[in-house]
Amino acid sequence: MGTVHARSLDPMPMQGPELGVQADDIEAPGVQQEPKQEVLENKDVVVQQVHIDGLGRTKEDLLTYEIAEVFRAKNLIDVMRRSHEARQRLLRLGIFRKVEVIIDTARGEHALPNGLDVTFEVTELRRLTGSYNTMVGNNEGSMVLGLKLPNALGRAEKMTFQFSYGTKETSYGLSFFKPQPGHFERNFSINAYKVTGQFPWSSLRETDRGISTEISFPVWKTNQTLKWEGVWRELGCLANTASFAVREESGHSLKSSLSHAMVIDTRNSSILPKKGGLLKIHQELAGFTGGDACFLKEDFEIQLNKKLFWDSVLSASLWGGLLLPLGVEKTSIADRFYLGGPTSIRGFSMYSMGPQSDGDYLGGEAYWAGGLHLYTPLPFRPGRGGFGDLFRTHFFLNAGNLCNLNYGEGPQAHLKKLAECLRWSYGLGIVLRLGNIARLELNYCIPMGVQSGDRICDGVQFGAGIRFL
Repeated sequence: MGTVHARSLDPMPMQGPELGVQADDIEAPGVQQEPKQEVLENKDVVVQQVHIDGLGRTKEDLLTYEIAEVFRAKNLIDVMRRSHEARQRLLRLGIFRKVEVIIDTARGEHALPNGLDVTFEVTELRRLTGSYNTMVGNNEGSMVLGLKLPNALGRAEKMTFQFSYGTKETSYGLSFFKPQPGHFERNFSINAYKVTGQFPWSSLRETDRGISTEISFPVWKTNQTLKWEGVWRELGCLANTASFAVREESGHSLKSSLSHAMVIDTRNSSILPKKGGLLKIHQELAGFTGGDACFLKEDFEIQLNKKLFWDSVLSASLWGGLLLPLGVEKTSIADRFYLGGPTSIRGFSMYSMGPQSDGDYLGGEAYWAGGLHLYTPLPFRPGRGGFGDLFRTHFFLNAGNLCNLNYGEGPQAHLKKLAECLRWSYGLGIVLRLGNIARLELNYCIPMGVQSGDRICDGVQFGAGIRFL
């Protein structure tokens, strides 16, 4: 589970980042202008023809949008740059295994003296591909088997089936993904899934069976996502020792919700960024399109990163959320927020703070959490330029709170309640980046502000995940 909302079971993502160094992680070196390059830049050329060789089932009209910019090039350097950008766009479609570019002088009776022909030699993916890999969630590992039909209808559509078996969660799902030709960021997807998860900190087992539809599109510098989800949830006790409060929550419920997410991400890496920021705002409205659950849920995430001297990075992050019941019924344990553990407030056990009953943690309707980190290279820089660059040391300070609110009181009372009984911790540790998909942390933690009922992890704590405070 990649978010602080531990109970919200999500189907496995139907596409994900690859293991390895990503282009965003490599800072481009400064390029000095050379006399030869200046000559090429000043030589006017005309791109007369663009060929795409190797097409099978792909429709040509899809690719017209991706290569159109090549025709606007004015000199040879511009042709090379635009051709490279077009190659990246073709690879981004996820329908080609290989794309090569050949730039040659124009030939034929209509060839101009300064005319050029650009050829893209492509190799399409097979009609059916399979995959086997492992996936890292927040303190959870999974084995993932997948079948994929890339370019199913010839215009970069993708149909995917995935089965995941993990330490706490098992899921399978079927999805269909379709981008808008010429605008890959604008896309539509539909998913059907079943997810079964275990939450030992709440003595709870949850099985979700659902369908969802999503529309994603960019607006200015933001990425927007609109989603509808209908899910049949089955809650049960994980152990005979489950508290009465958890047994009371057991049974079946139906949630139908509309949600919206907005993301602005200028970081150079999502796992260990050296610069840039992140703003993520999410809201969910349940009950107005049917179902038993009826609530309004708002949460946000902010992260800022600043590169300092000696290749060190200062990072600050802030999370927060509010769950407001809209009906007469109280909120479900499956919808509340959870906090604590090696991926959020370090020094506390996984999701083991806040409201609880007989040792079972029930989650809260409001929370906030903040983190301040100083990342530095390993002492004496062993393995610099290679394996050693995947490691960082970090010093951290975390703080936060999780509680329920009395909505009859005013905002000042709410803020006071969120500020009191503050949990916080500090410490230091080593971070290992696994490509651009996950990271591992081994920390020595000193928890402070511990409240009655909280479970702590004083000393060494190990964490693995994709999203850290």
